[in-house]
Amino acid sequence: MFPGNFVATTPDKPAVIRPATGEQITYRELDQRSTRLARHLRSLGLKVGDHLALVSSNDLRVFEVYWAALRSGLYVTVVNWHLTPEEAGYVVDDCGAEVLIVSVDAARAVPHDRNQIPRVRHRLVYGGELRGFDSYEDALAGQLDEPLDSQPRGQDMLYSSGTTGRPKGVKLALPEGEVDATMDPYAAAFVAIYGFDSDTVYLCPAPLYHAAPLRFCGTVASVGGTIILMDRFDAEESLRLIEQYRVTHSQWVPTMFVRMLKLPRDVRAKFDVSSQKVAIHAAAPCPPDVKRSMIEWWGPVIHEYYASTEGAGATFIDSVESLAKPGSVGRDGVMGIVHICDDNGEDLPAGEIGTVYWEREERSFEYHNDPAKTEAATHPRHPAWTTSGDIGYLDSDRFLYLTDRAAFMIISGGVNIYPQESENVLIMHPKVFDVAVIGVPDEEMGEQVKAVVQLVDGVEPSDVVARELLDYVRDRVSHYKAPRTMDFSDDLPRTATGKLVKHKLRARYLNAR
Repeated sequence: MFPGNFVATTPDKPAVIRPATGEQITYRELDQRSTRLARHLRSLGLKVGDHLALVSSNDLRVFEVYWAALRSGLYVTVVNWHLTPEEAGYVVDDCGAEVLIVSVDAARAVPHDRNQIPRVRHRLVYGGELRGFDSYEDALAGQLDEPLDSQPRGQDMLYSSGTTGRPKGVKLALPEGEVDATMDPYAAAFVAIYGFDSDTVYLCPAPLYHAAPLRFCGTVASVGGTIILMDRFDAEESLRLIEQYRVTHSQWVPTMFVRMLKLPRDVRAKFDVSSQKVAIHAAAPCPPDVKRSMIEWWGPVIHEYYASTEGAGATFIDSVESLAKPGSVGRDGVMGIVHICDDNGEDLPAGEIGTVYWEREERSFEYHNDPAKTEAATHPRHPAWTTSGDIGYLDSDRFLYLTDRAAFMIISGGVNIYPQESENVLIMHPKVFDVAVIGVPDEEMGEQVKAVVQLVDGVEPSDVVARELLDYVRDRVSHYKAPRTMDFSDDLPRTATGKLVKHKLRARYLNAR
């Protein structure tokens, strides 16, 4: 299924509306413009299985690029435009993109040195001009509206950081069949569970370079609904848009819930949110009290799912189950079977904590250019069982609870942050002897990034030193990844072999609450 299926029935219906600018694109326009871009990409020599990369803000043309790739049998990688040029350049080069498309307002993330992205042969820009890039609009204007003779369905290839901090592409197999007759398994599951259909009005408050917003928007367009695309999240504006557009479906992270709940009661009360049928959240643990408050406010429309960019599997939980099983992320069975395994790969009984593995008929993904990481994500004895590295347990009713993240990944505001990037920078500072970067509880963000530093002999802890070190790391990694606060310690817990025992360090903060 794809937007072109609805041109005959609802050609003038808005597929996407961008309230911040007043722009919209109809199903006819989305079909025509994605067709023209698909034809342009084919004229450049791209064939089934090739890659293109997109660096863009939340712009209507993201959907044109996305559907042009999906109707051409291509992989599309949407890159986080808040990355540094070096970080974004790594992703563009690693994915093997031959074509790079950029929005002018996101161009600061694009490497100026072409040697950083040597595989890119063609560059397009929209929203303005950019040196070294051809005009996106000119490229579309030079093509016909007639679809390609064959339109095999393509696939997104998004990036999920590894324990070394370098992001890794999650490569799924290309679906079999033409784009107008096939739907990827996740989209099919979400349609079945959450009732997406042509009457859906879906509010997207999150950036499209994240997997969930991009894929949910793709699902809505697949069934002929309407997407309300926010430029960025704002608590009061979200409520206003729900009322204005009679939003039926939406997708959030817990931090957004917290910020909406912190609005004054009179502000919250002035908006009618009764049109909502399903409000989905994921990406980070949601405090049970926050979820309970949202259910009390919005009614039993709150749904949670637990999944990952890797697509290894998914659990689902509704409002009634969440109130009965506070803290759970739901049950399996729809997309894979959960196994909780010990370090030897043996299944653990209910209540015991271990690594979360997903059983599927066959392994559903691989890490691009990283067979070792792919192997590490595979069960030692069952090749079709995979893990994204989460830790948790099942209760006696097979409800899953997550207790930790492998490699102590930090989730702050729904964004995955891997601390080793900051650690690798800080350890090089002449005043630092040892360092650990961890996530500590934060009522608004879920987790806050904190650095714990052991200074070299002769350097005394102070606010001035902390500020110096925090500025040092913020100059070298993206700000959202950098520590927000810093503590000093006389020593950090390490094993005799030198391995940092982070759970002991985190326990100091958890026990101090």
